[in-house]
Amino acid sequence: MTTAPLKQIHLAAHFPGVNNTTVWSDPAAGSHIDFDSFVHFARTAERAKFDFLFLAEGLRLREQGGKIYDLDVVGRPDTFTVLAALAAVTDRLGLTGTINSTFNEPYEVARQFASLDHLSDGRAAWNVVTSWDAFTGENFRRGGFLPREERYSRAREFLATAHELFDSWDGSEIVADAGSGTFLRDARAGAFAHKGPQFDIEGRFNVPRSPQGRPVIFQAGDSDEGREFAASDADAIFGRYGTFDEGRKFYADVKRRLAKYGRTHDQLKILPAATFVLGDTDAEAREAAHEVRRLQVSGQTAIKYLEHVWNRDLSGYDPDGPLPDIDPETGENTIALGRASVRQFRDPLQTARQWRALAEAKNLSIRELVIATTSGQTFVGSAATVAEQINTLVQADAADGFILVPHITPGGLDAFADTVVPLLQERGVFRSEYEGTTLRDHLGLAAAQVTSGRRAAAS
Repeated sequence: MTTAPLKQIHLAAHFPGVNNTTVWSDPAAGSHIDFDSFVHFARTAERAKFDFLFLAEGLRLREQGGKIYDLDVVGRPDTFTVLAALAAVTDRLGLTGTINSTFNEPYEVARQFASLDHLSDGRAAWNVVTSWDAFTGENFRRGGFLPREERYSRAREFLATAHELFDSWDGSEIVADAGSGTFLRDARAGAFAHKGPQFDIEGRFNVPRSPQGRPVIFQAGDSDEGREFAASDADAIFGRYGTFDEGRKFYADVKRRLAKYGRTHDQLKILPAATFVLGDTDAEAREAAHEVRRLQVSGQTAIKYLEHVWNRDLSGYDPDGPLPDIDPETGENTIALGRASVRQFRDPLQTARQWRALAEAKNLSIRELVIATTSGQTFVGSAATVAEQINTLVQADAADGFILVPHITPGGLDAFADTVVPLLQERGVFRSEYEGTTLRDHLGLAAAQVTSGRRAAAS
């Protein structure tokens, strides 16, 4: 009887900035914007042989009641600037950035990613996201112009157009023969022409083919449209599900969609985000995790979160008291602008009823309810326990690996790198050294090929 070989685990690290995961008030926390913080975080991830570092992107500070909510007061510096700088202080770590397809143009984004791939010797990755809300769009010339139902159609054409630009060079054009005086073998290098519903562009792409050919493509949507987009075009998808049953269901659903696009099971990696709290013992870790959750959900934060559902000013309520006895205010106008959680609660009246029932059954205050109904840490325990949890989920096809989100920046990854990673290496499920140089190598993805017909069509 033969047994299947152990799957190799993929690990990445998310530098989160200031949000509801980080605990900026902890004495161990440092700056979320100083370059030294990014360097420390990236070098820790590379020392641990992680696949990549991931930067999210926020294009507007989110507001509540017309004021900046303190968890978002720092915002995030420009993605490309940070990743390009990190390329100079790392050697193998992949560099992944979120860039929006709604408020950018294909030529500009393709040029930036091709440049980053050159600067990093093949370590660039693009997390393709969309945005439909007018609140974010107000920061841009065409603010709010795109209806929600059209956001994925634009994203698909945006990505297809970017691929045409990447593929306008096949990599063989530059000969630089001083003897003959020939620099380019093909004088048509970089020629492209795209005409579609969203983009009508024609010209010459001015960045030669990069080491990976194209950046690794990530996708983060969990809707049916998002899953289909990932199955058709992405190399990896960020999953929401870190539990065994939900993870296996999501994994199976997304992987089964691949065949429709002529793709195989291993051509798309599923990487849920995961938080963690470590301790010398499981009991110590559970106690620490409880304290972390109380720091993440302060009384003020609990009230602000409740306002997402109630859509009312609840600043007069005691976070250690009962839920409001008034119903949520329904309608198009929202007190919390730019927040995904507002769209998450599509039926606030039903959510309020469910929360009241839970609070009454367990005698929970507002703050206790918010802690109970929002995501806690994915992995909690000693290093041995967490290593076992991660390996179990990956071997059971609940994930291909995890994107770790520490609650302390920039040193929150250190303990994981020093204690959990060696245990995974001992099990033979995680690399001890990088075996390749590009991010595609790390993820076990084939090199990007020039898509047949694209250059012929351009010329």
